[in-house]
Amino acid sequence: MSEAVRQIRTALIGCGKVGTTHALAWQRLPHSKFVAVCDVSSERAERFAERFGVHAYTDASSMFEKERIEAVSIATPHPLHVAAIEAAAAAGVHALCEKPLSSDLTACDRALEAARNAGVSIGVVSQRRFYECVQRVKSAIDGGRIGKPVLATVTLLGWRDAAYYRSDPWRGTWAGEGGGVMVSQAVHHLDLLLHLMGPVTELFGYHDNFNHPSIEVEDTAAALIRFRNNAIGCLVLSNSQRPGLYGRIHVHGSSGASVGVQVESGSAFISGVTEKAEPPVNDLWTVPGEEGLLETWQEEDRQRGVDVMNYYHQRQFEDFLASILEARPPSITGDDGRAAVELFTAVYLSQRHGQPMRFPLDRSLYSEVLHAAGN
Repeated sequence: MSEAVRQIRTALIGCGKVGTTHALAWQRLPHSKFVAVCDVSSERAERFAERFGVHAYTDASSMFEKERIEAVSIATPHPLHVAAIEAAAAAGVHALCEKPLSSDLTACDRALEAARNAGVSIGVVSQRRFYECVQRVKSAIDGGRIGKPVLATVTLLGWRDAAYYRSDPWRGTWAGEGGGVMVSQAVHHLDLLLHLMGPVTELFGYHDNFNHPSIEVEDTAAALIRFRNNAIGCLVLSNSQRPGLYGRIHVHGSSGASVGVQVESGSAFISGVTEKAEPPVNDLWTVPGEEGLLETWQEEDRQRGVDVMNYYHQRQFEDFLASILEARPPSITGDDGRAAVELFTAVYLSQRHGQPMRFPLDRSLYSEVLHAAGN
């Protein structure tokens, strides 16, 4: 007789676009018993709950108590993430939060402290780490196959039109979104950069809005980075290329070998909106003796046949549930999420103060009101 599968009672806060991706993951995983959703709009919550056969709530604390929730995913607008995490922690519930953890570094610190005090885990959705092509790059770096990583470039050249910013009232505003391309699109790429290269010691950056006059936030940013391992990095991030071109991360080693991944072909997909996304692939590989693998890997990745927009979320959700069952941290932690927020916060601060920013950032600096015209 087979052993019964332990199911964790799961729920969702936020029934918007990406909420559908979360719900599908919770519904499909064998270790998840998806039982409830919560949204500020009772109509939206009821409609969403009916679709997935779960219970609807407008108050998260009530949902946690009545449904005996053990793990919740958070898919609200960014400024509401931390309040939801704090409510979950107060109820002893593990929380998996959409990126970014927050657009406010002080709020990130509150979330991490609440989780530590409650003895619960925080994970931050960074599902691109689970891409096979990204894992190949990570393995090559960790295995010393390019020597020491000495130079990394992140290039995101995407597009977001006016309709995208009109799709939700909070988009494109400092108060509602907390930032532009760095916060909502490039945060995935910032996370991958840190995942591959390690902690940062210094950054100098700029940001601006060049061709989106209807929004408040930046559509373009660039920065130079010095890592703790003494490597150098460069960021070029934009939502101003029509049509979107690509998102790429390349890492060059002391041996002269280079490895890279194209995580987007065109603009980054919009969860719950984009109907089809091209698979991510390795686009650069000059490791001695492995040069001939690039074409094979590209064919494998293109023929894998998975739904890029949902499959890798599901893999991260699966890891999060496993971390609870195994009493270990999730593969992508709240601290990882905070590190990406610290990186884009440093770009805002660097322009504000006209100088490089040292890491860790001074709390007195990042507690300033950053997001204002002319920042």
